[in-house]
Amino acid sequence: MRRLATPLLLALSLGGAAAAREIGPDALDRLPEVDVVVLGEVHDNPAHHAHQARAVKAVEPSALVFEMLGEAQIAALPTDLTDAEAVEAATEWEARGWPDFTMYHPLFTAAPGARIYAGDLPRSVVRMAVRDGAVAAFGPDAARFGLTEPFPQEVQAEQEEAMLAAHCFAMPREALPGMVEAQRLRDATLAEAALRALRETGGPVVVITGVEHARTDIGVPAVLRRAAPEVTVLSVGQMETVPEERPPHDLWLITDGVAGRGDPCAAFGSTEG
Repeated sequence: MRRLATPLLLALSLGGAAAAREIGPDALDRLPEVDVVVLGEVHDNPAHHAHQARAVKAVEPSALVFEMLGEAQIAALPTDLTDAEAVEAATEWEARGWPDFTMYHPLFTAAPGARIYAGDLPRSVVRMAVRDGAVAAFGPDAARFGLTEPFPQEVQAEQEEAMLAAHCFAMPREALPGMVEAQRLRDATLAEAALRALRETGGPVVVITGVEHARTDIGVPAVLRRAAPEVTVLSVGQMETVPEERPPHDLWLITDGVAGRGDPCAAFGSTEG
């Protein structure tokens, strides 16, 4: 049985930005009881996945939504999720470009019996979003998930700059609006999957995703709150540097970076804009 949330943490789930705060790993054992918990990560950081597994074990979700899995991978999952090699092979993990599966495997076993849902999309659909926009790629429910409303100008500019930096300043600026559209499509897809999982299993639902998708201002939590205001959502972000401003998460953890990672942009020469 899940332990009841403390009054302080329950107030956090209802209190918005004023109650948001940094936490330590022990707080993951007593997260508020909400419908959907979005657990953000830096993909190649082992500590982040250990924290996620700890949170999943405590939450005891009925469903897990993985950003890393598409419908084809869900269909191929073996019955025995404790067999790491079988799960890795079935999901084509390495071939699809995700970091070392040994970091992720504990997430598949932390909540035995939880149904696993896809949060990823075929590349053809993502390319459609880049080319034609998120509305065209998402389909009829685009308005419900906020995709028919453009970002405010300052948010759009901020996201384009973030995309440029994330791609080592090696991308032409004219490509950036399409990349932002793809990011919005992914947020909406994860939110839709979480709502489907909640509807079909009764919840709670945990979403495993990158920390940017876990943002409460424009990410999956924001999309969820727009699409289904009655659904309670908690965002837990993880980052490797102390932020200058309050992070866009309900709760957040600061961790060490990954030793030996190096500069992923070194191959592109200068990593400054």
